[in-house]
Amino acid sequence: MAVVMALALGRNYGLGILRLLEENSNLVLSEGTIYPILNRLRQDAIVDSTWVESELGHPRRYYVLTSKGRERAIEMANTWLQLAAGLERLARPVVGRKEDNHDGSH
Repeated sequence: MAVVMALALGRNYGLGILRLLEENSNLVLSEGTIYPILNRLRQDAIVDSTWVESELGHPRRYYVLTSKGRERAIEMANTWLQLAAGLERLARPVVGRKEDNHDGSH
């Protein structure tokens, strides 16, 4: 899900996706994890990829969501927002209760 959300922001390469996830979600994936995920998404027609030559080094494989991938990203985002809203409704009273019970009573 996180990789699809990162690519919903635009075309990116593997290490760029890793950096984006670290900076925006505190989610840390290794290179050994990201590339199998990207390959599976490519096999499922969620992403497409192209090699791009670089003047500063080796060519990079850039990934972009397909139309199916964009639809999946919207579905995932809606599901996540609904889940997060429900969990927030459950968590708010817990935080409030913790603040109310400073003496440790239940």
